[in-house]
Amino acid sequence: MKKIALKILKFLAFFGLGATIFWYYYKDLNFETIKSVLKNDVNYFWVVVSLVIGLLSHISRTLRWGLMIEPIGHKPRFINSFLAVMVGYLMNLALPRMGEISRCGVLSKYEKISFTKLVGTVVAERLVDMISLLILLGVVFFSQFGKMVRFIKQNPEIQEKLSTTLTSPYLIVGVIILFILFLVFRKAFKNTAFFKKIIGILKNFKEGFISIRSIERKAWFYFHSIFIWGMYYIMLYVIFFAFDFTRDLNPVAGLTTFVMASFGMVAPVQGGFGAYHFMASEALALYGVAKINGGIFALVAHESMTAMIILIGIISMLILPFINQRNDVLPEEKIES
Repeated sequence: MKKIALKILKFLAFFGLGATIFWYYYKDLNFETIKSVLKNDVNYFWVVVSLVIGLLSHISRTLRWGLMIEPIGHKPRFINSFLAVMVGYLMNLALPRMGEISRCGVLSKYEKISFTKLVGTVVAERLVDMISLLILLGVVFFSQFGKMVRFIKQNPEIQEKLSTTLTSPYLIVGVIILFILFLVFRKAFKNTAFFKKIIGILKNFKEGFISIRSIERKAWFYFHSIFIWGMYYIMLYVIFFAFDFTRDLNPVAGLTTFVMASFGMVAPVQGGFGAYHFMASEALALYGVAKINGGIFALVAHESMTAMIILIGIISMLILPFINQRNDVLPEEKIES
């Protein structure tokens, strides 16, 4: 009962955080204008293209996962792996990071593979994704640093807020107090559950990195790793062509928006809800896109992607038992014949 209550509380807390961010960003925007643009001024052909590209990235992720499972002595069927991945995406809409556990559970059930070993492959996969995102962040930061500085200078209110925050006596005193507390209680801190959890995460990443070295077809692994993130980027960038206010922005603007929105997706809220919208809109503001237009863009990009995940995720959950039931029955039918 306590576990159920805890899960409900986690869901409500994460959902509340995302809803608060979403409300805070959209509360001052004109709803009728948003409704009118969504109805009359969006070229939904590009949204469909975006979803097809997104589906290709999910297929590639499935194939890469298969490569990572091979070293532990298993070759799961593609259909089961793909459906497990899509169920995982669906579960992430319920609780952040729940998807990784869910897809391992699904594949373990239908392919008879050790659950803990599958979790190890997902840890390794997340390590690669984190490194990929940090590399892209570095590319954006160094290529767009001048534009970011100009944006801050052209918006005195942002510059003032940054200056006020960084020079705040409360922040300075708080940092000093935390540093002193750490020095005084560092030995006790090492025995806390929080510290042990961080150490455990670091160990998992280390084991994940080691497991990557045991992959036999490394060339295909690297190809899929690049292809997945390339498709993620293109998936977002093609939506630029769906709007008049983003159609003429260059691919670098698309990359900046993609990277910033990706950090919104990894925020501790269901499916990046709220955080994605805020980060994508703020990235577009760097290129002169008005707040309301940035908000509309984020709505279309995020909600179309979420709708696809919900649809395919539910279908995956429904057909998984039937696909595997049929394969369990076929050998018996052959024996009887």
